[in-house]
Amino acid sequence: MAAKKMTFEESVARLDEIVKTLERGDKPLEEALALFEEGTRLIRSCGKTLDEAEQKVVKLRRGPEGAPEETPFEEVE
Repeated sequence: MAAKKMTFEESVARLDEIVKTLERGDKPLEEALALFEEGTRLIRSCGKTLDEAEQKVVKLRRGPEGAPEETPFEEVE
């Protein structure tokens, strides 16, 4: 069965749980390693989501009269 895709917020919350669990230091090595691996996957996924969001954000630059002017980021294909 395929795992349900987590939202960014769910991923961050799960990552927070993993960090707190690992910080306690009370898990056996194999379980701690599995949690570390899950956390690494979540970090990679969150990073990708943030990178994609950044590409959608508009950047501000000064227009001809000094007023801010919005321009979209160039699309990367």
